[in-house]
Amino acid sequence: MARIGIAGAGLLGRLLAWRLSPHHEVTVFDPADGPQARSDGQGPAAFTAAGMLSPLAELDNSGPAIAALGWRSMALWREITDALARAGSPRAGALPAACGSCTGCSTSPGTGEEPALQLRTLGSLLVAHGSDLGAAQRVLARLAQAPDLVGHAQTPQRLDRGALTALEPAIDPRLHAWLLPGEGQILPLQVLPALCAASSRVRWRWRHTVASVGAGRIALDDSSEQRFDLAIDVRGTGARPELPVRGVRGEVVWLQAPGVPLHRPVRLLHPRHRVYIVPRPCDHIVIGASEIESEDRSSVSLRSAVELMAAAQSVLPELAEARIVHLETNLRPALPDNEPRIDHQDGLLRINGLYRHGWLLAPALVEDALRQCFSSVTTC
Repeated sequence: MARIGIAGAGLLGRLLAWRLSPHHEVTVFDPADGPQARSDGQGPAAFTAAGMLSPLAELDNSGPAIAALGWRSMALWREITDALARAGSPRAGALPAACGSCTGCSTSPGTGEEPALQLRTLGSLLVAHGSDLGAAQRVLARLAQAPDLVGHAQTPQRLDRGALTALEPAIDPRLHAWLLPGEGQILPLQVLPALCAASSRVRWRWRHTVASVGAGRIALDDSSEQRFDLAIDVRGTGARPELPVRGVRGEVVWLQAPGVPLHRPVRLLHPRHRVYIVPRPCDHIVIGASEIESEDRSSVSLRSAVELMAAAQSVLPELAEARIVHLETNLRPALPDNEPRIDHQDGLLRINGLYRHGWLLAPALVEDALRQCFSSVTTC
């Protein structure tokens, strides 16, 4: 049994703690007050993320290695969420604001049965206005190469008006639309607390800020130092100066839209914007897209809010009567090449640079990192 210290309790930190704690002595350090969901933009970027699992769609702007990792993670997420459900899913995480008639956010959108922790893989949609069809076709040409690039991926399926209305009746039927089979979503505000709750053997050291991480050691900002057989650094932007990581600002808008059914994540193909619209429990819808080269954590700008909501309403016209619940910003951790990175040496493991792909890539990256640290993942 090894003594393992983890700096950072974001998505990677919680996944690592959950995987390692049955066989090792694990301590996690994080400046947060506790494991609970937060919506102030000051916690891990994983809390702010929409939780889209879209390996095929990411081929638009990323290489085949990202897509391949994403497909692996899809299968791993199924195993993880099933295991968490067997362990006893905790109460759903808090939403950004009171839901009014909310019954606890324990069901998924559009149903009365599915547990909030469930991974949903109904596919996702790409949609485009007629005036943007040229830009959409360039993206689709790239995605059509998916089977050659990553082997088992399916290509987008064109939907006519009838098929689109049957799948998503709230979407404007005049839009051009394509189904991306196998893609889906996960619910960050539920899964992050569940990972902590299922890791009861872990020593969670909340309100502890890590100053630096080295081989076999984690130094705290109070000048104390902890020694371990393996120190793991997954602090995102907090890993500077050891890694050249930067923060990339992202902005999201939460809406509550009773009576506007949406069952799948939707991406609007547009020459300037990559707008996503993602269903959440209790009639909530999350809209996002922005990638701004800035570490400004201030409130969402008027321009971003207007552009995001206008784009979303052009896809779902009935959103005109939706209520704005919450606007949030956070920083995605990115390395200079915008690619994820695993660094391993004796006594030290670093994982960083997940950028816009945190939920998509985390399980596969954790699996690969543990393979480097141990003879096999099963012994971890």
